Amino acid sequence: MTAPQTRFVDVGGTRIRVRESGDPAGEPVLLLHGIGRSLEDWDPQHEFLSRYRVVAPDLAGFGHSDRVPGPATLEKLADTALATLDALGETRPAHVMGNSLGGAVALLLSTRHPERVVSLVLADPAGFGAEVTPALRVIGVPLLGRFLLGHLDARAARRSERSLFVDGSLATDERVARAVEIARRPEFAQTFAEVAAELGTVRGVRPGWRRALLDAFARAPKPTLVVWGERDLILPAAQLRAAGRLPQVTTHVFGRVGHLPQVEVPEAFATLACDHLARAGRRTSISSDSRAGTK
Repeated sequence: MTAPQTRFVDVGGTRIRVRESGDPAGEPVLLLHGIGRSLEDWDPQHEFLSRYRVVAPDLAGFGHSDRVPGPATLEKLADTALATLDALGETRPAHVMGNSLGGAVALLLSTRHPERVVSLVLADPAGFGAEVTPALRVIGVPLLGRFLLGHLDARAARRSERSLFVDGSLATDERVARAVEIARRPEFAQTFAEVAAELGTVRGVRPGWRRALLDAFARAPKPTLVVWGERDLILPAAQLRAAGRLPQVTTHVFGRVGHLPQVEVPEAFATLACDHLARAGRRTSISSDSRAGTK
């Protein structure tokens, strides 16, 4: 077992920051953060996932990772996340966990590369409804969104961090300082604005990509756990109903929790997630043994 180690890796010419931990021989687990966020949003989970090989990247153009060439898109985020595993020499099918935008990226990864995904754990994921906080709808306005993103100060960052949690003490000075530091990177505003414009407008999340993604998942589902914070101010918990109608999906609501349950109730989140990973892993092992026996 290894303690979390952070480094940069070359992914097809793009510099991607990753944090790795756990047992190198364990089943791989890929952790994907939300829009405008960074790999630190998964830090509380590393200790609970020590039996797995854990890889948490900054998505391309977010955190301290560089952008990939051309406009930022959901597909590029998904493909680059998978290519990051390849760059680390990890080609086994992985369990994928995603929060917020990372949840939509995880879903897309599972539909574009189903052979590389064992199971999904989605925390307050994007893609299940049109409703989203007004603060993100404004970002979808051309020019205005990029201007606002380029002028994020400590006061605005603190308001943003505070909106993520029911427990206000989690909006720490360290988290605020990190948000400001990341926002000052030249890649940040452009990537955020491009992804936000692809996914939504001032009216809310676009229906086209959501329907296509959920339809593709329904045709080739993976064992999936979807959890939500009851008091999520970014993506309302009512969107969980759409997730519960999909095949191979189980759901859970955390009471008195906001948009980042993996941070706000880390142990409770890990208990559910690890149980889901273990069951999905056993199912995959049995299926593989069965196929081998028929040859």
